[in-house]
Amino acid sequence: MKTMGRHFEVRAASMAKTAAAKAKLYSRYGKEILMAAKNGVPDPDMNAALKKVIERAKANQVPSDVIKRAIDKAKGGSSENYTPATYEGFGSGGQATIIVDCLSDNANRTIADLRGCFNKSHAKMGVSGSVSFNYEKVGFLSFAYEDEEAMLDALIMADVDLKDIECEGEQMSVTVEPADLNKAKEAVEALIPDVKFDVLELTMLPNEYVELAGEELELFQRLLRLLDEVDDVQNVYHNVSNING
Repeated sequence: MKTMGRHFEVRAASMAKTAAAKAKLYSRYGKEILMAAKNGVPDPDMNAALKKVIERAKANQVPSDVIKRAIDKAKGGSSENYTPATYEGFGSGGQATIIVDCLSDNANRTIADLRGCFNKSHAKMGVSGSVSFNYEKVGFLSFAYEDEEAMLDALIMADVDLKDIECEGEQMSVTVEPADLNKAKEAVEALIPDVKFDVLELTMLPNEYVELAGEELELFQRLLRLLDEVDDVQNVYHNVSNING
């Protein structure tokens, strides 16, 4: 198994979501559910992609009315249409790297908004592949559980391609191949029937972390705050260990 290093403590510290963060999360999943429903049948029993997005949404405590509203939009023939796009860049000083996933109905607006965020933070947008080569896409699950051995056995029996298990106190994090996220979820649920997932998501992990200080840290924090205010931004991944999230 490949260890993911500091990922657990970095990621776990961001689990407590503020009201603003929850609204962002609901919007993000609303868009994902709408697009999955529009790209197939708007019924999770007949649309595997939609079913998986709904399961992740529920695990991340997205309310059922948010999920229903997005599906109803698709059933009603909503003209809303979002295209996925990924942008990469570097923080002030060049040590920090960042990947920004977007779902947009207007690519020109999205790029202009992102450029504004980067410029105001003395950061620099890069070309495709300039940052992502040093990241790995994984499935990530976090929940309350302490028995590493039992979890390892359960995941192996379920034929999950496991990358890492980490425990800190009563909290466990499991990192798997992206394609096995759903399989891992089902294995965890079989082992812990009343499990409540704190995190269940596909994410990008950097191969190496950096620690920022002084103005570089302040500017990178500004970049993250500004990106969080952009409606088209779905996910942000970075390699700074002393910033949570």
